[in-house]
Order: sequence, then structure tokens, then C-alpha cells
Amino acid sequence: MDKLLALKMFVETVDAKGFSAAARRLDLATSSVTRALDGLETSLGAVLLNRSTRLITVTEAGATYYQQARKILDAVEEADALIADRGEVPVGQLRVSLPVAFGRRCIAPYLGNWLAKYPQLEVEVTLTDDIVDLIGERIDLSVRLGSPASYDNVVAREIGRFRRRVVASPAYLDSQGIPGDPVELVNHHCLRFSYGARDQIWTFRQGDNETTVPVGGRFRSNNAEVLRDIALAGGGVGLLPDWLVDDDIDGGRLTALFDAWSVNPDQASSAISALYLPNQRGSRRIAAFLEFLATLPGPTRRQG
Repeated sequence: MDKLLALKMFVETVDAKGFSAAARRLDLATSSVTRALDGLETSLGAVLLNRSTRLITVTEAGATYYQQARKILDAVEEADALIADRGEVPVGQLRVSLPVAFGRRCIAPYLGNWLAKYPQLEVEVTLTDDIVDLIGERIDLSVRLGSPASYDNVVAREIGRFRRRVVASPAYLDSQGIPGDPVELVNHHCLRFSYGARDQIWTFRQGDNETTVPVGGRFRSNNAEVLRDIALAGGGVGLLPDWLVDDDIDGGRLTALFDAWSVNPDQASSAISALYLPNQRGSRRIAAFLEFLATLPGPTRRQG
């Protein structure tokens, strides 16, 4: 029995929740996968999987074995990648996590030309606004907006900055009035990004002056593009990144408020950070992607 291949088949079967799905991922016949796992269980003298006509689940022994098998496969993959990654040209697989709206608007349009430069590089991009577990989710590099979560075992490298702008549609301002001072936002429908506590503070700074405004409203979302759509429709006042709304402001679809102030929600940073594990510091794949980010137009070039 090829033990390493059997481990891979077992892990894929657990992840895919079925023999057929695992076989498709591995480009093997389903019968080959089932025979290999039958042989694995026989050699171990333990049942790893509960089999039914509709569902495959892991036993208690299988769950324990899965965790160790995953560590072994990850270690082998990392060892292969580290050796392959020592050359002048980046090769192998690069897994990247990007914020949803920022990734789609500011990075994805330029990825095609960059990929063409590195035919030996295989890239997988995941779009999510959630905090990413680099180890658990096997992500090589994560781009995050704002204050990155603090981890002792993660390198956080600032690659740019952005500015948040307070905006509303002309129709909204015609019907609700234009706030003359940030504190007047307490009387407006503010569109808030969903994170942390339900209540939100917008912090305004102008020179040495700082004003904190507890904002409220009827609409929240975990997606910045949705908040922009509601603002365009006259649904309220939004606090949105410049890379998302600058064109709308220039086109008159949104009106910027309090541009003389810098403003952030709940003391959040305006940094754009690339996060990766310390053992990836010498990675040509990581270096190539960081170089790519530095060439992009927009926020990733607004250093300092």
C-alpha cells in the first residue's frame, strides 16, 4: 500500500464528504479510492469512516486520524514548496485571500497579466471579509484592510493605505438636509459595516481636534459594495473607502461630506496589510505577489 496516497485519499474523502467527490478531486476512479481506504482501515485495525448510501462521516478514531494525516500531508506539501520556491522563478501553488470588494475591484482586473508572467505558478484566490486562519485554511498570503488581527506567529506588512469618506446621495441630502457638523450625524440614517458590537462610533479628526459620533441607522451589511448601493439609492449616509466611491463622487452620484476631517470607525486603521507566516519570508511566490501589489494603481501605491 502506498501509505501517503492512502492518507491523501482519506483526507480528501473527509473533506469532500464522499468517495465519488474525492475521486473527482484526485482524478481517480471511485473504486480505487474505496479499495485504498478499505485497505487503510484493515492495516490500522480500526474503522475510520461511517458509510451509508447517502453520507460519509468520520468515526471518533477517524477524526483523530484525520487531524494527524492532515498535518503529515501539509508538512510534505510545505517541504516540496520550500525546495521548489528557492529558485529565481516562482513555481508551485500560491493561495491568496482577499477582501471581497477590494479584491474584485482593485486586484482581480490586473491578475491576468501578472499570471502570464509566471507560467509555472498556480494561484488560488479566495474572497472573504472574514479573518483568515493562515495555517488552518492553508493560505499563503492574506490581504486585509484596516487593523489586522494581532498574531504572534504572523508577519503583517503594510503595503498601502486608503481613506474613508463620508458620503450620501444628492437625493438623500435634499430630503434629509446636509449635516453641517459631524455631531449632526446622530440625526441621520447612517449605513454601517457589520462587525463587532452593534453600536458603532465614527471618529473624526481635524488637526488636534477629535470628535466621536455614535451613529445609528436602519441598515447594516458585511459588504461594502452593498452599503455603496444603498447610499446611491438614497438610503443614508455611508462611511466608505475612497477606492470604492471616488468615481461616484467625481460623477456626482454621491456627495462627499466632511472631507476636511479624517474619519474612521471605532479607531480602526486605514492600513492595507499583507499577512503571511514567518517561514514564508524567503518565498519567491510571496515576493512575486508583493511585487505585483506594489505595481497596482490605487491604494496599494499610497504608501506612508
